[in-house]
Amino acid sequence: MRSAPSRPSTATRSVDERCRRILDEHSHSFSLAARLLPEPQRHEAAVLYAFCRRVDDAVDDAPDETTAAERLSRIRDELFGPTEPGAIVRTLLDVARRRDLDLAQVRELLKGVESDLGVVRVADDGELLRYCYRVAGTVGLLMAPVLGIDDERAFYHAVDLGVGMQITNICRDVAEDAERHRVYLPAERLRVAGTSQEEVLEGEASEEAVSRVVRDLLQMADDYYASADRGMRYIPARCRLGIVAAARIYRSYGVQLRQHGCNPLRVRPNLSLADKLRGFVNGAGAWFHPRISGYSPDCEHNADLHTPIADLPGTHAP
Repeated sequence: MRSAPSRPSTATRSVDERCRRILDEHSHSFSLAARLLPEPQRHEAAVLYAFCRRVDDAVDDAPDETTAAERLSRIRDELFGPTEPGAIVRTLLDVARRRDLDLAQVRELLKGVESDLGVVRVADDGELLRYCYRVAGTVGLLMAPVLGIDDERAFYHAVDLGVGMQITNICRDVAEDAERHRVYLPAERLRVAGTSQEEVLEGEASEEAVSRVVRDLLQMADDYYASADRGMRYIPARCRLGIVAAARIYRSYGVQLRQHGCNPLRVRPNLSLADKLRGFVNGAGAWFHPRISGYSPDCEHNADLHTPIADLPGTHAP
């Protein structure tokens, strides 16, 4: 006689609820998309998000650079020893064992966030893409096994979805990042447009010049989103709608920016519930597109997209 499955302990349920609450409170866009995932993928996605949130907050909420560095060091020690892991890290490690996640990608994530310490200046597109891979492309790679993807061809496209989302973030948050002494808009692009990172920091940058750079970066993001679309076919059907919806909702920030002349110094995109529902509807419609559903042969990955990151661990670059 088969025994009944054991119920999660009170402590486990408490951590699960905490992870979901973090997702619901900090990212309404991802929370809406996550609701479309079946269990246990929804739970595991919430765990991954909660961990990434802790890593981000370790730097962004720290009173000074020294404290931020100490917090990141503690997280690294919880993951790889010798410190006993806290609840969220312990739950992430459980997911990693269950899904055979490559923790080399977590190391890269920590390196990326660590680069946010102090003054941040990005020199060129190559440096920008390496940063985007570390803080977001790695998350795509970690999500792939959670979603049940076992075809390595999908990993190239999973990286690209993370990179596209991070470029969108950067375009949206130019003014907010400048307040933190960070400029992710590449110095080379700003120079060609007729301004500089120093002028962005001092609030003296030409809005026209910044808009030109943001417009070009949003086009770059679209190239990565298009590649991500070509990889959606590898996601099991039960999980695919949630990821397609997340991509469409996030791209809506770029749509809003374009509607305001690609000027993040004047308007910071903020999606309403209606905007998010529209993104969900667009995602539901895109679910049937031949490129996404798998009926189109156009799924080959563009290796040029990974040229700047091909030497980084875990990139799965062709």
